[in-house]
Amino acid sequence: MTIISKDIPKAIRLLTDENVVAIPTETVYGLAGNIYSSKAIKSIFSTKNRPFYNPLIVHIHSITALEDIVTHVPEKAARLASAFWPGSMTLVLPKHNAIPDLITAGKNTVAVRIPNHPLTLDLLSKLPFPLAAPSANPFGSISPTTPKHVEHYFKNEIKQILDGGSCTKGIESTIIGFENEKPVIYRLGALSLEAIEAVVGKVEIKNKKESNPNAPGMLGRHYAPCTKTILSHSILKDLDTYQDNSVGLISFTQTFKHTSINTQINLSAKGNMEEAAANLYNALHTLDHLKLDVIIAENLPNYGLGQSINDRLQRATFTK
Repeated sequence: MTIISKDIPKAIRLLTDENVVAIPTETVYGLAGNIYSSKAIKSIFSTKNRPFYNPLIVHIHSITALEDIVTHVPEKAARLASAFWPGSMTLVLPKHNAIPDLITAGKNTVAVRIPNHPLTLDLLSKLPFPLAAPSANPFGSISPTTPKHVEHYFKNEIKQILDGGSCTKGIESTIIGFENEKPVIYRLGALSLEAIEAVVGKVEIKNKKESNPNAPGMLGRHYAPCTKTILSHSILKDLDTYQDNSVGLISFTQTFKHTSINTQINLSAKGNMEEAAANLYNALHTLDHLKLDVIIAENLPNYGLGQSINDRLQRATFTK
């Protein structure tokens, strides 16, 4: 039976005994295990039905802990860490030999971040090992931003969901790697491109890779509802196309009227990108549970976090 609680000592016991525990971060909930326990890491992969070629993110409690995880920190990586940790940024850096290949999909780099959530920072500070924690959802499904989302996915499969409330950022961390010491974005996320470039200058984006990905979240189809989902650049036109269907509509700010709309969710009535990002996955979860014919999601203005939200919606609607 899965218990939802704020009981950190219980989480410590479970993790020390090589179990997995769902933990909150400011981005999404993660399915966490001891990075040095092959039993725990294999359990993460099997519980999520996640392929082993997709690397995991290591979560640490402080920058000083980074020296146990990586062998080299480029100058621009150090600047980014100083600016944005704890926070919604993951760095991909050369790994120590002690980091298991199971974590890194056999690569010589490891993805690492310091999450900005008080409950999980407290947990990490009390553990003698870091945690690997991919999103607490079946592979490819909508990421969870509340304990109830996790419970829906894994009821009775995991022993504890550490209850940190609703995630404030709502989409995954931005992942940044380094090629010839230059920063490269492997996954757009809750830290905007503009914020990153204000610290280190121009950054290249390489966020699509169908095989042997450099980081999590690079696959074409990901974060996807079970319900057929359409990314729309013209809401009224697409509503007309699906006029004989039961439609769930996700819009940025505007409320639309159409006979086909069963349920409509505005991500931010004020046009606030941070609010829209925080509400995105919960909106997808809500509509996906209504047994609709189709979900239509509006393409947002492609700047700031709008670029990251559009990335998630493109992957949710991607078909080969």
